[in-house]
Amino acid sequence: MSFRVLLLLVLALPALLMGAAKALGEHIPVPEIGREYVVRVALGGAPTDAELPPIAGARDPSRPLVVIDPGHGGRDPGAIGEGVREKDIVLAIALRLRDLLVEQGTLRVALTRAEDRIVSLGERSEIARRLDADLFLSIHADSAGQSSDVSGASVYTLSTEASSEAAARFAARENDADRLNGVAIEDQSDVVSQVLVELSQGRTQDQSTEFAALIEREGEGRIAFHPSAQRRAALAVLRAPDVPAVLFESGFVTSREDRARLTNEEGRESYAQVLARAISVYFARRSDVEALDTARSDALGAPRRAR
Repeated sequence: MSFRVLLLLVLALPALLMGAAKALGEHIPVPEIGREYVVRVALGGAPTDAELPPIAGARDPSRPLVVIDPGHGGRDPGAIGEGVREKDIVLAIALRLRDLLVEQGTLRVALTRAEDRIVSLGERSEIARRLDADLFLSIHADSAGQSSDVSGASVYTLSTEASSEAAARFAARENDADRLNGVAIEDQSDVVSQVLVELSQGRTQDQSTEFAALIEREGEGRIAFHPSAQRRAALAVLRAPDVPAVLFESGFVTSREDRARLTNEEGRESYAQVLARAISVYFARRSDVEALDTARSDALGAPRRAR
C-alpha cells in the first residue's frame, strides 16, 4: 500500500474511531496541527499530569528536554544472568547519565522511573510526548539464553521491518513485557501502529538514526559493541512519532564480559559518559541546524521552521 493511500485511510480514521470510541466508552483525541504532525490514538493508560516525572537540570524551559527510560522495573526484572537483573543495571546507568547531564547545566532531564517500580510500555513513550521531549532514550540489556559467547552493545531505532532475526526476537520479548508481567496491554492496534510507524519515517526518524550513529561513534574504543550494532525493529517503546527515540541495549547479562562491565561502577560510568557525550553532540548539531534555518529564513523573509 502506497503512503498516499495510507494517508487517505488515516484521514478517514478519526470518524471511524470516534464512532467506535462512543460505543466502547474510550476517548480518542483528534489530530492536531503544528509540531503534533501525527495522528495520536491513545486508548487508555496515559499518565496524568500528577504522574508525570519531575524535570531536573536547566531551569530555562526553552532548553532541550531528554527523557531517559530505564527499562523494566518492579515485578518485571527484565533479562537475568547469573543473578544479575536487567532492571537494576539499566536504572544505575540511567541515574548516572541523568546526573552527568544535569552537571552540564545546558539540558533538562526527566526519567520515566527513578526507582524500582513498574511502568507500562504505553506510559513510557507517552511520558516523553506529554512532556514535549526533544529526545527519548530507552536503556536496556539483553539475554542470549544459553549462548554465553554473544556480547556487546547495540542501538535500536524504530522500523516496521526488523534488521535481523535477532532484532525481531528482541522486539518480540520487549513488546510482550507487559503481558508477561501481568500488566494489561492498552496499546494501539496493529493497523494503527503501522500508520504511526509510517508517519514517523520522516524528519523524526532521521534524527533518531542520527542519534543512534552518534552513540556508536562516541562509544568507539570505550565500550564494546556487537558486530551488528545498528539495528532496527518494531519496538513499542519507541512509538512516539513526534519525538526522536532510540533504544540502547547496553549488552548481554548472559555474557561474562558484558556482565562484568555492567555490574562494575567504573564500567557503568563508561556507558553513562558515552551516552552523555552523544546527547551533547546531538543537541549541538540540532542547535547549528536551527541557527542556519533561522539565518536563511531571516535573509529570505520567510517564516521560521518549527523545531
